[in-house]
Amino acid sequence: MTRVFSGVQPTGHLTLGNYLGAMRRWAEVDQHRADSLFCVVDLHALTVDHDPARVRRLSRQTATLLLAAGLDPDACTVFLQSHVDEHTRLSYLLECVATDGEMRRMIQYKEKAAKERERGGSVRLSLLTYPVLMAADILAYGTDEVPVGEDQAQHVELTRDLAVRFNQRYGHVFVVPRTTLPQVGARVMNLQDPTRKMGKSDDSGAGVVYLLDEPDTVRKKVMRAVTDSGRDVGYDRAGRPGVSNLLDILAACTGGNPESLAAVYDSYCSLKKDTAEAVVEVLRPLQARHRELCADPAYVEGVLRDGAEKARALARPTVDRAYRAIGLLPPVAEPSLSAAG
Repeated sequence: MTRVFSGVQPTGHLTLGNYLGAMRRWAEVDQHRADSLFCVVDLHALTVDHDPARVRRLSRQTATLLLAAGLDPDACTVFLQSHVDEHTRLSYLLECVATDGEMRRMIQYKEKAAKERERGGSVRLSLLTYPVLMAADILAYGTDEVPVGEDQAQHVELTRDLAVRFNQRYGHVFVVPRTTLPQVGARVMNLQDPTRKMGKSDDSGAGVVYLLDEPDTVRKKVMRAVTDSGRDVGYDRAGRPGVSNLLDILAACTGGNPESLAAVYDSYCSLKKDTAEAVVEVLRPLQARHRELCADPAYVEGVLRDGAEKARALARPTVDRAYRAIGLLPPVAEPSLSAAG
């Protein structure tokens, strides 16, 4: 069976973009068609300045929202990255086959490092090397497919390169994964700046619909969304990004087609009203399930504990093979009591 791995960083509150672009597909499609693992990649949240208490809080919230979105622990594996040591064990081995030049060419490193320097902060070494940890996340499980957005595709290509290089130098250990990009219409842009995606780490929440926003908050954000010059409603992502973003969101929420929906509306106001209500209705069951799960924290903890145990059992044989292949001696077994006697 095909194995799928994907992860979410707990660096901010999850957004409508996270849900429509990834989480809904994981719940409706991936967990049923493949052996799927979904991971809260909390170690990646440590690559920039952070509040430890906030990371813990967001890690729990992210895991709870994944379950609220429909991930079923009987159909897939949900766990926290830091609960499975094989991720960091393998990461160092992959650092030993990666190059400095490869790391510094990563687009996200350049962008995030520039932001840190603008803020007067120092750039952590982990920000440079975290694509290798991401590669370890993927390769530890013999992953076949990695469903990611276009902004992460470069990291999956690095993962493929490292897997091939390791296999060529030290013997075949890793499955070489492939990227699967989201379907058209899954890319949700910022409501106040529709030229960039709706991100959970956005400094201003005015253009971001969070999964736990109250219905009235959702309506206000959508009704205040930036549109374009002119009054007619037309779909043109390049020329009219504002109205096209609203049409994309409405289509993703209702199962419609953005081009066809454009012909239905004769004003931005009516489009915004319908889009706002569609978003509220999409989020309603997710928010209700989230409230239920928050009332039963022991259940969520049990899911994460069982998920980590299953993930560990899947990853350990591959990582142990990688250790042997690269030249490391296996640990010496403790003598049994009977042998010692």
